[in-house]
Amino acid sequence: MLTEAVVGLPDPRLRPWVDRYLGYREVASTPLVRREVAGAFVVLILGWADPLDVADPRAGGRGVSGSAFLAGPFDGWCVTRTTGTGAGVQVVLSAPAARRFLGVPLGELANRAVPVDGVGGWLVRLRDELAAEAAWPARFARLDAALAARLAATDPVDGRLLRAWRRLDRTGGAVSVGALADEVDWSRRHLAVRFRQEFGLPPKTVARLLRFERAYASLGRTLCAPPAAGPHGTGWAERAARWGYYDQSHLIREFQEFAGATPAALVRAGSHSSNPG
Repeated sequence: MLTEAVVGLPDPRLRPWVDRYLGYREVASTPLVRREVAGAFVVLILGWADPLDVADPRAGGRGVSGSAFLAGPFDGWCVTRTTGTGAGVQVVLSAPAARRFLGVPLGELANRAVPVDGVGGWLVRLRDELAAEAAWPARFARLDAALAARLAATDPVDGRLLRAWRRLDRTGGAVSVGALADEVDWSRRHLAVRFRQEFGLPPKTVARLLRFERAYASLGRTLCAPPAAGPHGTGWAERAARWGYYDQSHLIREFQEFAGATPAALVRAGSHSSNPG
């Protein structure tokens, strides 16, 4: 498999919304299968080569096949599969950023992967423009222009919802829904309904996913200092407490739900990432 990966930094005016762009090109002569972990984010793939299949095992393997699509937020792991040449740009967006750029409530995208032509004509045009460019810097400049135009054309996210999201994000999910509701002066029910409608998942699920994302990102450091032997690796209990889980069993259950494997199994397989999704 031949792989090219180029990171692009967005225009500074977009940095509050977009961390980076990832341009990629890979050639796989045999099927390339990956397990993608759950996340409270949205993944935008603007590709122009062979299709990528995205399948949700909870939906009997149903999903989407194409070179340009939106995925998530997802509260379960999924599987991607491709053969041939893949080329495109990947952009990972927080839920508030995706809500602003797309201009539609993310409740319509939760636990789904959908072709971009079903979301907005501007994404189809952008994909075609990116494919027509010959170099990554020009492609990233096209992305800057398109996303800046969307910021100018779409309405801001509700300030109370944005405040609740940022509080969850800053604490890694370590704040109760009741406390969030009090801070934005809404009932718990109203907050949960609005949050799920606009950001795709309820605040309690997002809190779990944010905690998982931090723990999952820490697995790379775990490889450098693996825990001692034990039923699931003695030392995981200490890490569970550090990462905000009740106990080792709680940690394992969350990883099995969101990553499809225990943390120890992921470490043994080298299946970890500092940037889930």
